[in-house]
Amino acid sequence: MALLDVRNLAVSIPTPDGDVHAVRSVDLQIERGQIHGVIGESGCGKTMTGMAALGLVPKGARIAADRFHFDGEDLRENARGLRGRRIGLISQDPAAALNPVLSIARQLDDVIRAHRDLPRSVRQAEATALLAATGLPDPEKVLKSYPHQLSGGMQQRVVIAQALATGADFLIADEPTTALDVSVGAQVLALLRKLVNERGLTVLMITHDMDVIAEACDRATVLYAGRSVETGPVGAILRHPAHPYTRALLSALPDAAPHGARLAAIDGSIPPPRSAIVGCAFAPRCPQAMPICSATAPPGRRRDTHHWLCHLPEGAA
Repeated sequence: MALLDVRNLAVSIPTPDGDVHAVRSVDLQIERGQIHGVIGESGCGKTMTGMAALGLVPKGARIAADRFHFDGEDLRENARGLRGRRIGLISQDPAAALNPVLSIARQLDDVIRAHRDLPRSVRQAEATALLAATGLPDPEKVLKSYPHQLSGGMQQRVVIAQALATGADFLIADEPTTALDVSVGAQVLALLRKLVNERGLTVLMITHDMDVIAEACDRATVLYAGRSVETGPVGAILRHPAHPYTRALLSALPDAAPHGARLAAIDGSIPPPRSAIVGCAFAPRCPQAMPICSATAPPGRRRDTHHWLCHLPEGAA
């Protein structure tokens, strides 16, 4: 059984100008011990999907799903009860996630004390061990520090230590390398893989960067306009992308262009979240679109554990 099992998730936010369809139809099945990436452009519903699992959607938002379960529990009924206890968050901006006027020791102690009834000396030892587990050198010095005294990479490791301090075994990493330079970001991705291997964690990796998917993830789901359009093993998606949008994302990578050539771009933009969508949402931007694409929702296709939605027959790319 998948640890996180999401079928046809939709999140809509009522506004005076009409509902905002932040998520329209997302499917995710994430197995224990995996890093599962969710990728797409800004506005495709990546972060809102993760926030729905945490019970952190905007006030008044409506969540609908055929199934929205974490380890057998319905997240529509108990997301807040699972948040912190089983599900943790690693935010994309570690500086904003840390309190600037409290020491790292105080902030870690507050998290440990909120979730476990331990003597102060044991909590101090646990905080030191957690920082050491994230690869921070001299954890005792870090504990005495304040966030502004740490680099961005060190701050992100502290945020990861906070997530571990809750005892969570499922982490939602929301663009965890966005605020970091490339080399530090690679170190953070390597740390998450190490924690998955050593502690049996499971990670939902939210990103707009296909290189993060390639480097860190076991499986991936591609979102477009709030819908899952392709999901499968990372190797299959990178070598044999089936959906035109996935192929467009890959062709836009710098490594995909010959030296000196202009980088490929995806013409057009994502449909506004208030708009009604008939047929395939990507049809107006798809170079292979047919008349049926704009009129009828695309069928599901599959190759082993690789799934996608498209009217084009397999191999038509």
